[in-house]
Amino acid sequence: MTCDFLVIGAGIAGLSFAIRAAAHGSVIVLTKGNALDSNTAWAQGGIASVLQPGFCDDGDSVELHVADTLDAGAGLCREDVVRAIIGEGAATIDDLTGYGVDFDKHDDHFALGKEGGHSKRRILHARDTTGREIAESMVEVARRTPNLTLLEDHFTIDLITTGKLGSTTEDRVLGAYVLEKASGEVRIFRSDRVLLATGGCGKVYLYTTNPDSATGDGVAMAWRAGASVANMEFIQFHPTCFYNPAATGAEARSFLVSEAVRGEGGILINAKGEDFTRKADPRGSLAPRDIVARAIDREIKKTGAPCVYLDVTHKPPGFMRERFPFIHEKLRSFGLDCEKQPIPVVPAAHYQCGGVVTDVNGKTTIRGLYAIGEVACTGLHGANRLASNSLLEGNVIARRALADILSHYGVAKHTDDAPEIPDWHHGDVTAPDELVVIYHNWDELRRLMWDYVSIVRTDNRLRRAGTRLRNLKKEVREFYWGHRVTADILELRNLVAVASLVVDCAIRRRESRGLHHTLDYPAPDDRFLRDTVLRRF
Repeated sequence: MTCDFLVIGAGIAGLSFAIRAAAHGSVIVLTKGNALDSNTAWAQGGIASVLQPGFCDDGDSVELHVADTLDAGAGLCREDVVRAIIGEGAATIDDLTGYGVDFDKHDDHFALGKEGGHSKRRILHARDTTGREIAESMVEVARRTPNLTLLEDHFTIDLITTGKLGSTTEDRVLGAYVLEKASGEVRIFRSDRVLLATGGCGKVYLYTTNPDSATGDGVAMAWRAGASVANMEFIQFHPTCFYNPAATGAEARSFLVSEAVRGEGGILINAKGEDFTRKADPRGSLAPRDIVARAIDREIKKTGAPCVYLDVTHKPPGFMRERFPFIHEKLRSFGLDCEKQPIPVVPAAHYQCGGVVTDVNGKTTIRGLYAIGEVACTGLHGANRLASNSLLEGNVIARRALADILSHYGVAKHTDDAPEIPDWHHGDVTAPDELVVIYHNWDELRRLMWDYVSIVRTDNRLRRAGTRLRNLKKEVREFYWGHRVTADILELRNLVAVASLVVDCAIRRRESRGLHHTLDYPAPDDRFLRDTVLRRF
């Protein structure tokens, strides 16, 4: 299949781009599962933006939002990128309301929340299911947009580039090989303008707030294609994932209790009822996520307790039911009334701050290939993402990426000098019959990443992880080439690739900064005040 724009991923980043691009040419959006299986749809808190004077919190400004972002990023944010993205925040809110997103309001003004690291109330939200509201609205718009085709259950295997086909000219993207899950066949999707919007890699860890789809596919594909990748050591752990060891099912084990709950007065306490986070930062429960997650990790290890608690029992009766109805009802379904009992919580892998290296327009190091959203490393997040900046980034960079593509490449037909793309050849005509190998390696990978490459690291743990990952990579490679490809094989292959990138980046950063904390180098070191950039040659 041929199109002017090929978009891989259907969260806020991919759909924002696709809806706009459809006015300029044919667009195909590929998603490996259901269109609502995205980190966007799972987002609870909201989207951070400074609105026009008179509609924002008293004294708030773009400068304050920039300052909060730079502070959270621990010295590694690119200030020009931060200013560009935050400066376009109000425009991106107009986009979303135009798509039908219904943000909460008080009278004629948006109701604004506050989250960790923010000095003002600037989080727009739709109760506590903001991401779902955004995702459903945008999917609905996409389905009725002319020139836009949304294909679910289409798993992108690899990017096709001139370099991978042996061309000695400038490396540029030509399209992708895609597994059609229903038929099991691999098809070629041809396009000179490809946009990665595949989200993050939370499923590389044993405990995560992410949906099952978050397997790092875009980073792995870009890496194999030869694009630069940076800062993968900075994996953000959300401080408050619901702890319920008796629960069964992925949703029960990965249920996120939004940071907005702390923004509305929730306090983290230990089993004795003490507000232990004040020892780590005067902002306490509303310090940036890296600080709070480490404080919880330290408290759990010091006391031997299995969890800490998020206490909202001091709020007025009915508050949680009104402001956070989804969280309130979900906790009740697990047998906990959060208005009467503190919520047991632990940190869990949540957000990838590094990714495919891009400029402020989403342009990667491969011609014609763009990356936006969590899959990309623009320089906005630095060493630690400020809460609710991610949805903002995805929508802003989508606008900028399309403008950049139209400026540099237009929508001219595909170039005639492209090498012929060979058909896909399966490694074997038989389907894999040893699924136990895949599931065993999947579990081992996620457990070793949790044990060795989690919130607190050491050189020894990282070396152990690297050694085992090399063995896993070999086993997965043999399985990949020896069997017919399936979604399970592809996800495992991508997880191993991304886990290796996380470990390789972490080994290179011999300091503690933001989300990367190592006991061997517990302090920041200005010699490492730079991005950790990797490229496969």
